[in-house]
Amino acid sequence: MSKKFKAIIIDNQNDKFSREVKDLSTDVLKDGNVLVKIDYSSLNFKDALILNNGGRIVRKYPFVPGIDFSGSVEESEDTKFKKDDKVILTGFRVGEMYYGGFSQYARVNSDFLVKVPNDLSTLKAMKMGTAGLTALLCAFAIKAKEELLMGSKVKDVLVTGATGGVGSFAVMALSKMGYDVHAVTGKKEKHEYLKKLGAKNILYRDEFLGESKLLEKGLWDCVVDTVGGEGLTKILAQTKPGGIVALPGNAGGNKISTNVMPFVIRGIKLWGIDSSGASLKRKEFVWNEASKLIDFSLIDNSIKEVSLKELLEVFPKMLKGELSGRILVNPNK
Repeated sequence: MSKKFKAIIIDNQNDKFSREVKDLSTDVLKDGNVLVKIDYSSLNFKDALILNNGGRIVRKYPFVPGIDFSGSVEESEDTKFKKDDKVILTGFRVGEMYYGGFSQYARVNSDFLVKVPNDLSTLKAMKMGTAGLTALLCAFAIKAKEELLMGSKVKDVLVTGATGGVGSFAVMALSKMGYDVHAVTGKKEKHEYLKKLGAKNILYRDEFLGESKLLEKGLWDCVVDTVGGEGLTKILAQTKPGGIVALPGNAGGNKISTNVMPFVIRGIKLWGIDSSGASLKRKEFVWNEASKLIDFSLIDNSIKEVSLKELLEVFPKMLKGELSGRILVNPNK
């Protein structure tokens, strides 16, 4: 039996882009074998790009965006899931190719879904969302220097974009892992917030960036660079021998100016983090570790909950760099 629900619809007809909250029926949800009643979604940078103009990502219109969500199984054709199971979805081209999470319902492939661990909730899962998942994938990439690569012990870890969604979770998780976190931010008013998350030292972006040699004095055992762009040149130059630079984002641009020197002279590893395409097994592992590494009481004040309609007013601020913390989307608000 079909159900009526609300969702954000983006459309692009005759080169005229539009976005609005519309009433739909579950009959229009054709993809997948599990129908999920969505409790929460979240706003990510990719979502903001798509909401703005499709971001050169969405090819088929009209479309429901939203690259992550959590909720309860309403119907399932796969015996792995039953009605009322709590589930999380991140990535797998949902919100890009398949109808996404800025909606009260979504139908997706069962192989895209992770069950919510017993020590989490659908609310906590989307307080983290794709940003939190990405941050933890970065944190475990850093840990791999000690374990998988059997390298020297990690002490000093640099995190760029530290007040952003990925950055703030990375600061917290890496601190919980016992590392000394050096947080880079352009927001001086967030000094105390970063200290509460666990940062040992705060570096301000305008002081940190600038011209760089290909190799400088090694300062960082490892790095989580959420920004990318030319700042990565200096980061690579300042990373100690054998260090890992986990790179999950490109908000600072796509180009860097470097050569093979940091990699062949110092053995630095540039580790790309693709949380969207991470295997279901890796996602299950990270979600099950989340409650050990994330103190939700520290981030609650930095999370703003919005309705679908309010989301359409908020997303441009993310593109302008005017947001810090997380935007939690409640489609039932």
